[in-house]
Formats: sequence, structure tokens, C-alpha cells
Amino acid sequence: MLRSMTGFGAASREESDLVLTAEARSVNHRHLNVKLRLAHDLVALEPEVEALVKKRLERGSVSLTISCERARKPDAASFDAEAAARYQAEIAALAQRLGLDAAVSMQTLLGLPGVVCAADESRLEANELKRGILAVVDEALTRLIAMREAEGAAILADLEKHAGATAKLVAKIEKRMPAVVKAHQKNLEKRVGELLVGRQTIQSADIAREVALLADRHDVAEEVARLASHLDQLAAFLSKGGRVGRKLDFLVQEIFREVNTIGSKSSDATVAHWVVEAKTHVERLREQVQNVE
Repeated sequence: MLRSMTGFGAASREESDLVLTAEARSVNHRHLNVKLRLAHDLVALEPEVEALVKKRLERGSVSLTISCERARKPDAASFDAEAAARYQAEIAALAQRLGLDAAVSMQTLLGLPGVVCAADESRLEANELKRGILAVVDEALTRLIAMREAEGAAILADLEKHAGATAKLVAKIEKRMPAVVKAHQKNLEKRVGELLVGRQTIQSADIAREVALLADRHDVAEEVARLASHLDQLAAFLSKGGRVGRKLDFLVQEIFREVNTIGSKSSDATVAHWVVEAKTHVERLREQVQNVE
């Protein structure tokens, strides 16, 4: 199954009195680019979270936001008077050393770490918190991937449509080329005849040689064969699915190159029209594979 590189996934779960939340967003990118936004007390988990993202995804610019909040507000608060006294003593000593006023307001003391504590405050063990965070991230990534796969199915249908249209045009070009070469031969013979009116005749062998050279210059058999091979490979990759975005990108570039060469070699108006049409379909292929993981 093909995957798009665009998607969104979110998940949350409760651990003890904490609510763990993860939101993952992804957009197109040539490689995998992971941007993490974690709460300050979760920064230590960044390497493991990034490793999990790289395990689940291969391409795309992925933004992952992780938060950890209390499920409810504390019912009451307690004050650590000893901690406040220690702060005040340290501040007084520092003020004396610097020759400054040692007055400290109650508001300032209450704002210092550890002076005010939630009455029901509880903390998860580090390992338990890590398991919870990785689990919620994994769930968010699963939902992100599900969205990418749903969009990938629509991309697959569009790719198959334009690849099929290109293959039909290539078959029409291949079928017409012998008639194009014959038309060039007749035009050459006619022009030579017009130029030699009343003059010395030219040997048929010379005309045959010129026709052969002309046919060689306009021969697109190799390009058509390579195109058919590339389109077969494209169909195989689309059927296989998975993480084939880079392969599809390279393959479509080769398809465009062959179509462009056919257009430059052929001076037939009908073939030129088909080439323009084929380029339109290949351009659509090229745009769509940019979205594939």
C-alpha cells in the first residue's frame, strides 16, 4: 500500500493523575525531518521519541508535540516553612555580602521552587512515565500512518490512471512510426525529383542511403522500448506499494526524459500532438510521486 507524506494523528492517555498527549503532523520532504516539541520535564526522552518516529516513518517533515498535564487541579496547597526560611537566610547573607537591602516580600518567597506544594501531588516513576509517553506517541503515529495510507490510496488511483494513459500514447506512437518513416521517404524522393528537373538523374542507391540516414535520425524504437520498460517497472512498484517514493521519483524522471527525446526526434504533427499529451500525464505523475513516502 502506498503512503502519502501528509497526515495528522493525535492520542492521549491517563497515567496516575497525569494526562499524556501527543500530536503528530507531517508534510512533504525529500528525507525524514523530525521536529519535536516536548514539555521541559520530558526533554530527556527526546532521543527515544525520535528513534520511534524513525522506526515508523521513512520520509516527510514530521512535527510532534508531546505534553504532560494534571488530570485535575489540586484540592489544596501546603507550604514548606523550612524551605522558605532557608531561602530567606541565604538571601539575607547574600544581601549583607553585597551591601544591599535584604527585605524579601512574601510574594517573592511563595514564588520560589519548593515553597508551595500541591497537597495531592504525586509523580510517576521515570520508567513508568517513559513507557506512557512512548505508548501515546506510538498511538499518535499509528493514526498518522492510517491517514497517510488513506491518502496514499487516492494517489495510487491517480498514478495508475496517468501511467495507463501514457502507456496507450506510447503504443500509438510506436504503431505510427513506420508510416512516418515512409512519409519522409516519399517527401525526400519528391523533393529530389523537383530539384533534378532537367538535370542529371541521381542513383536510387543514393536516395536509399539518404532515406536510411533520415530514418535513423527519426528512429525512436530505443526510446519506446525503454519507455515500455519504465512503465512496467512503475506498475510493479505501484502494485508492490510500501516505501517506494524515492524509486518512483527517479523512474518518472526517466520516463519524462524518454518522452522528451521522442518529441525532439519526430517532426510528425500527429506524433508531436501525442507527445504533448504524454508530457501532460507524465507531469502529473511527477507531481504526485512527490507526495509518496
